[in-house]
Amino acid sequence: MNLIISDEIVKASGLSEDELLVELVLLLFQQSKVSLGKAAELLNMSQIRFQRLIANRGICVHYDVAELREDIEHLTVKGWL
Repeated sequence: MNLIISDEIVKASGLSEDELLVELVLLLFQQSKVSLGKAAELLNMSQIRFQRLIANRGICVHYDVAELREDIEHLTVKGWL
């Protein structure tokens, strides 16, 4: 699916198309609609770069106990922990 945003909305926002895309993806991330990895992918940037972007905006990373356990399990399986 493609989303078409009218030129009027882009102009009213005062943002470029790329800036508006960043704002939209950040909003989706903040609302837990997309993961950090997916948000970075949508913006065509590395996860580290996206993490810097959200840190600069004061946006918290969504990371709960279940995700921590998954990461520990994954690292253990890989022999990295």
